[in-house]
Amino acid sequence: MTRIGLYPGTFDPVHNGHLDIIQRASKVVDKLIVAVAINEPKGPLFSLEERVAIISEEVPHLATHGEVQVQPFDSMLVKYARQVGASVVVKGLRAVSDYEYEFQMTAMNQQLDRDLETIFLMTDPLYQAIASRLVKEIAQMGGDVSPFVTPRIERRLHEKFAHAE
Repeated sequence: MTRIGLYPGTFDPVHNGHLDIIQRASKVVDKLIVAVAINEPKGPLFSLEERVAIISEEVPHLATHGEVQVQPFDSMLVKYARQVGASVVVKGLRAVSDYEYEFQMTAMNQQLDRDLETIFLMTDPLYQAIASRLVKEIAQMGGDVSPFVTPRIERRLHEKFAHAE
């Protein structure tokens, strides 16, 4: 039986912390689906299609184990997990505040589907301070985001903000 894991997020933009979680999560499941959420209320910088493309460009450069797919989704997480046959949701945790939020989400998801498990991966200390929101702010102000994202993503950020001016 193939164990399918789901790593959901907005990924606007995907950063080195996300890529680390993708790489590590691929070790604990046979197939990992990186589920890119629409999340319009957050007002993403990159469109859904751009975010899926960006992550899809990055995955082949990671030392992943097993299959990794990148897919958009726009439904409730539990419903989407059932749709793709996922039995595990993967979440990365940076700080206690992440845990508090994710703990509530996990409890709700368990009420909706007792067969869906959530596993938490602690963020590598190198990436604990990285947040997509902060990466965007630094890039928008012309700062150096190279410690936080790959060169391909850095280029896309600079292109996006060059067009915004």
